[in-house]
Amino acid sequence: MEETVDSTPDRNLYALLHVSPDATDEEIRKAYRNWAQIYHPDKYQAPHMKETATQNFQRICEAYEILSDENKRQIYDIYGMEGLKSGLELGTRLSKVEEIKEELEKLRRMREQEKFAGHVRPTGLILASLSLPQFFDGDGIMKGMQMSSEVQSQISKKNTIAIGGNLAVVGKSGQGTATSVFRHQISPVSSIEMMGSAGLHSLIGMQSTRKITHHSTATMGLAMSLTDGSINLSNVWTREVSETTNGNIQLVLGSESSIAVGWQKNDEKLHASGELKLGISSFGASAQCTHRFSTNSHGRIVGRVGSNALELEIGGGRKISNFSKVRMLYSIGIQGIFWKFELNRGGQRLIVPILLSRSLNPALAAGAFLIPTSLYFLLERYVLGPYNLRREMQKAEEKMEKVSAQVRESKASAEKAQQLLQNVADRKKRKQMENNGLVITNAVYGNRKALKERDDAENLGADLFDVTVPLCFLVNDSGQLKLHQGVKKSGIMGFCDPCPGEPKALFVKYTYHGHEHKVKQTVTS
Repeated sequence: MEETVDSTPDRNLYALLHVSPDATDEEIRKAYRNWAQIYHPDKYQAPHMKETATQNFQRICEAYEILSDENKRQIYDIYGMEGLKSGLELGTRLSKVEEIKEELEKLRRMREQEKFAGHVRPTGLILASLSLPQFFDGDGIMKGMQMSSEVQSQISKKNTIAIGGNLAVVGKSGQGTATSVFRHQISPVSSIEMMGSAGLHSLIGMQSTRKITHHSTATMGLAMSLTDGSINLSNVWTREVSETTNGNIQLVLGSESSIAVGWQKNDEKLHASGELKLGISSFGASAQCTHRFSTNSHGRIVGRVGSNALELEIGGGRKISNFSKVRMLYSIGIQGIFWKFELNRGGQRLIVPILLSRSLNPALAAGAFLIPTSLYFLLERYVLGPYNLRREMQKAEEKMEKVSAQVRESKASAEKAQQLLQNVADRKKRKQMENNGLVITNAVYGNRKALKERDDAENLGADLFDVTVPLCFLVNDSGQLKLHQGVKKSGIMGFCDPCPGEPKALFVKYTYHGHEHKVKQTVTS
């Protein structure tokens, strides 16, 4: 018996036909004929046996259809069933792996575009500014409010339209603006946008973006104000410095000409950015850093300094669901001391800045920072922590139940397949016994640890599965059993994976020339 180790994923079709990934067309054709004879529905009269045979015969036919086609087999070997389901087709020009990969990526992008085509993606913002000093003066707590919304729709594969609006009220005065943007993808490396807005700041404009090199992008925009007729020209050059860092230069020419230099860094744990901006009548610099402590929480610090700003902002946020997160920030600067609460859900944001004091009172500044920080850590320890732990345990239980249901279904399917193999397996076993050849007396596949603790198949647990029948069937007339390298054991007809994700092993007890032997083979699948 030749022992092997499964190391390659997506080889279930080879396991199903019991051939090597290097099998020739003739070997695949021969294996298909052998399995087709076993599982052809016309051989069975009993309804339940006929149904099982039909299901397995369809699987055999599908495997043969793919592996007997040179192009389909090549795609399957590289990308598995995903490549075939993508509709990838090969011609004479797609003979190299790189060409196949490029074509598959194109098809994936097309599928993503088709998926989002016609779908409306709304985003919105509500900003409610509160003021405690104003409230104590008897003028009400609401300082101002702003609402903005945008609806974006991809009307075709290359065209996108966005319509939005903005309303703002400060004190007893208000303003509003309606905007629309049309974007056309000229080519994979260039696009153009046309925009217009009506309201307090009415304007029309256009913007073009082009990828100059693999690491550089340039954007040029032109806008004209319909209020005073002024024209602004903007240019932005972006350069990818590394896989996680890029820099940009922005030049604006017009009534408020300026030049800005910025950078961004974004990796798994850290997001940081900075900008230095110099204008005709103003200057400013800013930097921000967000550190992800875990998948659910992060901390943030922001600093701003300039001709009309001097501010330090510090805080953190937490993910409360798959689509929602909250954040609280503490801000101190020349405009006063603030608390800021944020709620993000999907594309919708609610921001509530609360002005605590217009003056920089040291005692108030310290209290405004320490009190919410202490409350957060208390909530994290006694409320949020236990709640998240319960949620994670609940999700783990739900996942376990789902896997258990899949395993039960897989076992039932494998047992039905073994019923159809039983007669041929018994006949082969009797022949080997008569010839004093290879006789499989017992075979178990499953959890490696469980198999390590026993040497027989008695009292099989839920994480073990008896595979004596399929192995007896796979013994050839010469008294040999070969399990091909590079294919999953769980994909063999009559096998199943009783413990997904766990290390597995195959235990086989057999006799050969009258002598009893035992083999325990460690496998991965």
